[in-house]
Amino acid sequence: MDIRQVTPRYSVSPQIAPEDMEAIRAAGFTTVICNRPDAENPPEWQAAAMEKAARDAGLEFVDIPLTHQTMTPENIGRQTEAIEGAAGPVLAYCASGTRCTVIWSLGRAAEGMPADEILATAGKAGYDLSGLRPRLEQG
Repeated sequence: MDIRQVTPRYSVSPQIAPEDMEAIRAAGFTTVICNRPDAENPPEWQAAAMEKAARDAGLEFVDIPLTHQTMTPENIGRQTEAIEGAAGPVLAYCASGTRCTVIWSLGRAAEGMPADEILATAGKAGYDLSGLRPRLEQG
């Protein structure tokens, strides 16, 4: 696993496997958010299998599959609510961790966080989102 901390409460990762859930819980996470659509994965990594593995490991699981077309204000709000409503640290995953970082960034922009701060935070986690600056500055 390549877990990258964005904030003390939110980390992202490229694709994880069902057998990773115990280690994720042991690392202190309480919730896993899947931002990867099922169409991108074989059945053993699709949301239903991942949810079962997460719940078996004692983790909460939230499925918010994202594509460019589904990066909507509604889904940005759902992601923000899932993070804020979690009992503890959250791990979100997709193919590379980028979508998870983008949706976090858009949620922070909607809350008024300055674009420079968002981009710096994402950059420290290894994600260059400078191409998002115009959208982040819109809030």
